[in-house]
Parts: sequence; C-alpha cells; structure tokens
Amino acid sequence: MSWDQHGSGDHFVVPPMPTAPPPAPADPWRALAVALLNLSGLGLGYAVLRRWVLMAVCWVATAILLLVALPADPDGVPGTAVVIYVLLLLLAAAHGASAGLRTRLSLLPSALIAAVLGIVLLAVPAGGVALYGDARDEATEQMLLDRLERADHLVAQSGKQPFRTVEADYRRALAVYDGLSDDHPGSRAARRVPDRLRTYYATVAAPYEQKDYCAAVPPLTYLRTVPRTMARKELGDLTTWPDDRLATSLYTCAATSLSAGTGDWTTQFGELLSTFPKSEQAGKVEPAVRDAVDTSVKSVGGDDPCAAVEHLESLSTQVRGLHGEEAGLDDAFGKDADRAARSASSGTYTCGVDQYRDAKYSEAVTTMNDFAKSNPHDRNRARARKIAIAAEVAQTVPAAGKRLPGTASGGSIAVTVKNDSPDDITVLYTGPVTGSFTLKACGKCSAYSLGSTITIGFKPCSDSRRNYPQKTIRLPVGTTYFVHKSHTSTSKTPASDTAKLRPGYVYTECAYTTSYGY
Repeated sequence: MSWDQHGSGDHFVVPPMPTAPPPAPADPWRALAVALLNLSGLGLGYAVLRRWVLMAVCWVATAILLLVALPADPDGVPGTAVVIYVLLLLLAAAHGASAGLRTRLSLLPSALIAAVLGIVLLAVPAGGVALYGDARDEATEQMLLDRLERADHLVAQSGKQPFRTVEADYRRALAVYDGLSDDHPGSRAARRVPDRLRTYYATVAAPYEQKDYCAAVPPLTYLRTVPRTMARKELGDLTTWPDDRLATSLYTCAATSLSAGTGDWTTQFGELLSTFPKSEQAGKVEPAVRDAVDTSVKSVGGDDPCAAVEHLESLSTQVRGLHGEEAGLDDAFGKDADRAARSASSGTYTCGVDQYRDAKYSEAVTTMNDFAKSNPHDRNRARARKIAIAAEVAQTVPAAGKRLPGTASGGSIAVTVKNDSPDDITVLYTGPVTGSFTLKACGKCSAYSLGSTITIGFKPCSDSRRNYPQKTIRLPVGTTYFVHKSHTSTSKTPASDTAKLRPGYVYTECAYTTSYGY
C-alpha cells in the first residue's frame, strides 16, 4: 500500500485484481497421474482437469475401436486401427501430463490418489485386450468347427455317389482334416479329426461293406494312398486298415469274373499278387485258376464245345500273362496254361464235329484241317481229315452232310474217275466211305460252259481220241457224293455228281469243270 500526497489532502490507491488464479507449482506426480488416467482410454485424466471436450474425444476414439473390433473375428482387429488408437492414447497421455504438470486437480483430493487410480484403471484396456483375445480364440474355434462340419457334410454327400465321380471331393475333405490337424493341433476341431477320419474311411469303403467287391477296389486303392499326404501318427491303425479289405476285394472280384468268363480278372489278380504276395488271398489265386481250367475242359463236352475251346485258348493266354514270382506261383500258372492249351487243341475236334452236325460246313472244314495240322499224333486226326473232306463236299452238295463220316475205306465196287478238265483237280467223295485224290490236268481239254452242261446229249469224258488222266477206286454199295475242284481257277464252279452204287456194275465218273456262259 502506498500513500500519494497532493496538496493539503491524503489519497488511498488499491492495486488491480488478477483475471485467473495463478498457476500451481509444477508437480510431476500430478502430471503422471493425469497421463495414467488418460491411458485407460476413457479420457479420465482430462476429466480431473475439467477438459470435457478432450475427454469426449477419447470416448469417441474408444467407441470407434470397439465398433471395429466387435464382434470378435478370427482375423482380429485391423492393424492400422490398432496403431492409430495406440498413437491417440500416447498422445492423450503426453498431452494430459503436460497439462496436469501445473494445473490443480479437481474431483480427486490428491495427485497420489489420482496416480493410484490411473494404475488401477490400466486394467481396463489390459482386461479388454485379454477378453478380446478370448473372444477371438472362440471365434477361431467356431470357424474351425464350421470348416470341420462342411468337410463332414462333403464326405456324407459323396458317400451317396459312385467313387469315381466324387474322388476329388473326398480329397478336398481329407485336405481339410489334414489342415486342422497340422495347422491347429490344439483346437477342438482338431481333437475331433481322429473320429472323423474313421467315418471318412468307412464312408469311402462303403462298397466293401455292401459286398460290392469290384466297386470297392478303386476306393480302397485310394485309401492306401492317404498316408502319403497325411501324417501316419494322425492316422494310427487306419494306415493299414484298407489292406486286407483291398486284398479280399481284388480276389473276390477277379474270381467272380474268372468264373463268369468276363471282366479284367487278370489285372486284378496281378495287382493282388504284386501288392499282397504273401497274403491269404494271394494263396487262393492259383486254385481259382485251376478250377476255372477244369470247368472249361469239362464244358468242351457240353452244348457249345466251340465256345468252350475258344474260352480255353483265351484262358491259356491270360494265365500265361499272370506273374506270380513273388508269391511263388509261376510254375503252377505255367502248368495251368499248358493244360488249357492242350485241352483247347484236342477240343477243336469236338468243335468241328459240332459245326458239321449244325451244317456249318465251311467252319467245319477250317476247324478240322487246323486240328489235323496241330495234332499229328492225335487218335482223332484221321477221322478229322475225313470230316473236313465230307464238309467240303457238303458245301456243294448239302445232302452229303446228312451223316458224319467214319474212318472206313475201300469197297467191292470199282469206280474209275477221269479228268476232262484243263486243270489239275482234286476229287473229293463221301458216302459209306470218304476220301480224296488228285488228277493231273487233261492237256487238250477245256472247261464246259454252264449252258452246254444242261443240253441233251451232254457227255463229258467221251472223246476216244483223248487220253484222260484217271484213277480207279473201290467203294462200297450205297450213295456216294463226288465233287471235283480245280486247282488253278476259283472262278470255275466245282462240278458234282451223286452216284448210287449197286453190286454187279462197273462205274465211270467223269470230273470236269464248268464256267459261266453258253
């Protein structure tokens, strides 16, 4: 206070009042308390400083983060959002510390209490992070369980369709199971994978349980490849689960096809012998082959001997193609193949007889000639050649095929056959006896036109000036059918004649050839 004296009176002067309270002394504890309160994400540091707008900014930032983060997602909060929010918290803490250094607190009695409260409230973001982590883990578990469920559904749907059409779907489902086990081993979904794998195997191999063994081969073969893509420790005893089932399917399917004479049984037996050479099923292969050969040999004497012979020939070739060295079966297979081949060769005679009786003369000729050529020491060879001759005659004179020729030869009646033909010819005859012989060509003779052979007075072999090649044979009483075949021209029609031979007569047969025209 000062006194200012002017003249005769005294005057009192009052100093001006301050516009704001003076700043508080700097207090680091107060600054720390405000910073800690702001780190809670709720802007409480600004609240004790009465900075309401800034506190609202903190609330808005936290609310935005919650909107982005919730509901929890397996992928978590986007990294950019987290970085921005952390930077805002640090900025709020730094700014709050700066503002609280020289600003008195309100709402709280001391800086120490505010600091303690700030430390306690740090549990809010820490707890939020922990809770969010749990929620994110649960979201991840649900995502994995959903993935497992989709794979299960895919397997169930695939089980209703043929394996070949859904193999790719089975592989996709297996990839899901494998991924759950390898990438998320501790998850609830991964713990369920072993049970799902058993269901998977049972579904893929369903044709086996349904006893559809041929259809079971492809899926069981596929299941044996699963250990190549999935860890054996995950599969456990499923690693070898398909083996016995596949061996049984291969054997049963092949044996059924072999018995029926259909299907690719050699491939299935071959796969069985190479894949499971020491298995019980592999030991059944050779007996099945042996029984099939026995059955086919017996069928040669049945209603269709030609089909039986054809089957034996095919069977012999197929059995020779089996490789059973690992199972020690090569020698046995060789014996089975040889027996089938011998039976087919000898059965050709029975086939030819059947063809002859069915008036399939052209086929009978080929069959019997092949038999005679392939079996030079067979007891039926001589008769087979007779049947081939008779069948050839019957192609021109069907009546000649009414009886099956025997092996008899000779007779009491002389028959002289002359060749009135410009070609070498073969004379074939059948009746009570059957045979053939060749006559040389008649040098000055020519083929008769078809028209001339039907004129009145046609008499071949009647030119006394010619020396016709000839041969005399002896035949028994009865009807004998003759056919004369040219050696040089297939365009000339074989001539034929039917002779009814009686005792007391001498017969002359004239062989000639005809050609179209008059």
